[in-house]
Amino acid sequence: MPSILKTNHSFCLIAILSYFISFSQINFSDSALQLGLSTNCGTPYLGSGVSFFDFDNDGWDDLSFATEDGQGLLFYKNTNGNFNLIDLNIPFLNSPTKQINWVDFDNDGDKDLFVTSNIDGNKLFENLGNSNFQDITLSSGLPTQNMFTNGATWGDYNNDSYLDVFLSNKDLTIDTFTPNYLFKNNGDGTFTNVSTNAGIDAFRHQTFCSVFLDINNDGWLDIYTSTDKAYNLNQLYRNNADGTFTEIGASSNTDLEFNAMTTTVGDYNNDGWIDIYVTNLGDSALLVNNGDETFTDMAIATGCEFGSTGWGAIFLDADNDTDLDLYVSGSLYSNPVLKSAAFHEQLIDGNFVIPNTAGFYNDEYNSYSNAIGDINNDGRPDFAVANGNNQSICLWENQSTNSNNWLKINLEGTISNRDAIGSKIEISIDEEKQFRFTHCGEGYMAQNSGSEFFGLGTNATIDYLKISWPSGTEDIFFDVSANQVLDITEGDSTLSTENFELSTIIVYPNPVKNELHIKHKNAINKLLITNALSQEVYATKKAFTNPNIDVSHLDSGLYFLTITTNNSSIVIKFIKH
Repeated sequence: MPSILKTNHSFCLIAILSYFISFSQINFSDSALQLGLSTNCGTPYLGSGVSFFDFDNDGWDDLSFATEDGQGLLFYKNTNGNFNLIDLNIPFLNSPTKQINWVDFDNDGDKDLFVTSNIDGNKLFENLGNSNFQDITLSSGLPTQNMFTNGATWGDYNNDSYLDVFLSNKDLTIDTFTPNYLFKNNGDGTFTNVSTNAGIDAFRHQTFCSVFLDINNDGWLDIYTSTDKAYNLNQLYRNNADGTFTEIGASSNTDLEFNAMTTTVGDYNNDGWIDIYVTNLGDSALLVNNGDETFTDMAIATGCEFGSTGWGAIFLDADNDTDLDLYVSGSLYSNPVLKSAAFHEQLIDGNFVIPNTAGFYNDEYNSYSNAIGDINNDGRPDFAVANGNNQSICLWENQSTNSNNWLKINLEGTISNRDAIGSKIEISIDEEKQFRFTHCGEGYMAQNSGSEFFGLGTNATIDYLKISWPSGTEDIFFDVSANQVLDITEGDSTLSTENFELSTIIVYPNPVKNELHIKHKNAINKLLITNALSQEVYATKKAFTNPNIDVSHLDSGLYFLTITTNNSSIVIKFIKH
């Protein structure tokens, strides 16, 4: 009995130390005023959107804000970490605006602009080059009349390399019954309403926001919606890969009876399956993907249930420790008992705790939309928050003091859509994997950075980086160094960095736990593994390429792998642990 008590006390002490060490590394500060953001979005009804996206392709994440009526759009250019309000030659929009999407809908390499409004119709501005914009809403075939649109999400639902758009519409009166709409991009500058043929429900759902996502990893984008009022159930449209969808909300356990707001997505548990966080006028939900087209709500079990009037939310690895944390925006409605916002730190066991040392002690705004970006290109994710009630915009700068490493990835499609929306990115370090998925329009009327962020902890190198593109193409790179921004073009198999090169034969991971991977451009004829005593422990004679070897049964220690091809043999040392 004494030994058991001693062990438990030691475990608790380690847990407590880990708790405080983890939290001491995270620190955010609202740097809006210091960095040039001295304005607000007015008093928009139920908030307005924010985009933390590099709209001029200069490598720095800019900020764009939708606003109340009479204020017009706000565009802040990021110049070396400072923001300046600029005029982008966009016509003044006098009516309230909701969401801003920077999207290359015509695959010409520059960012076009789509703006939603729940009062005066949506607008599509084509970028003719050099930020010279032209309103093409009418000629594009998109509706010019008011659709009561809040959120818009873009994705290539039919994998034809052009981004389509799904509009989330929420009527303001009981006299109108506007459904949600799916518009197909025809690839010639025009769009066609395919909602009926695609199987999108024609009834009114009071939808705040939606998101394109691949729930079953089949390479076809599905759609999830967050709808207002408990009698409007959230919907999950599974892509049938033939231009149609089947609504599977009930069978997937995602048909929440919520006053649902956000559609925040990310692989919070690093299992390769995308999860969904949904806020509510009360309890929120963390819908964990079971990998079989069903989800389980784990918000209460994991400690990230918001329990207040929640709006936007974002997954981000705030301390670059390899797991995703969660920030939730909320509005108090003058109730001091309710949380106005919450930052949830994910612990090593997958549970979340709200630290009191992360810098959000004064985060008591009526906040709605939030989006991730990188203010100063230091690899630590920052985020912006659009507040209501004439409260100033918040720009939460990540000033964490830890020395964890990072990686940022930008994708450009060639066969796939130019923005590479719908791609899946996988990295592996000592067989521990992380996944990111690319989106355009997610969360609560938000758009995150076009860069995908990975926290690497103390690791200086990742074993491999794999991109699965919407076209079905896969690019894989090995031994990638940390602390850099990678610009990857589909099918190029070349990173735009001088810190990477492919060896003739690559064996990874090393040290290895369970499975050893071998990559070589030619066929391999023989594999032999011997231990430190020159005893044979594995051998095979078979012509194959890029084999995987199960070494889980081997004892820990040093081994020698002999690889034989038609022309030569090579011996590589590896460690099993």
